[in-house]
Amino acid sequence: MTQRLSPEGPFPAAGFCRRLAATAYDLLLCIALLMVTTLLYKLAAMAIFGEARLRQLSDAGALDGDPLLSTLLVFVLFGFFATFWTRAGQTLGMQVWGIRVQNADGSAISLWQALLRFLVAVASWLCLGLGVIWVLIDRQKRSWHDIYSASQIVRLPRRG
Repeated sequence: MTQRLSPEGPFPAAGFCRRLAATAYDLLLCIALLMVTTLLYKLAAMAIFGEARLRQLSDAGALDGDPLLSTLLVFVLFGFFATFWTRAGQTLGMQVWGIRVQNADGSAISLWQALLRFLVAVASWLCLGLGVIWVLIDRQKRSWHDIYSASQIVRLPRRG
């Protein structure tokens, strides 16, 4: 059963500036989340291997580009976005800027849609932001990740 999001109604598509502002807000939160995750990872590694052994590995360059840490950070980022998108349709940045991701019928997106959205959003930014700038070109104000995940970003009415 799909979860209905509140408030309900036909809302207009969110514009480029609101999306960008919400992204900037979420970027700050993600940086903090990644810093805390890295700290916890390093503390766990220190508890397992010991400080002296970690220092040896670090000096030898063996910890440069740690694939386990990199993988963990990607999963943490996906978990952050997927949790917010599939429950309330809004990350913290989206809440501040009054926008929400949803299906065309107003329901919350699925975990599969969140994964597609996340992966295509990363690709969109890696293409020098072209997939995000696409909002300015598309008549329905959709980015590549909106199109590919069959979801939409809408602007919610102000609470009054």
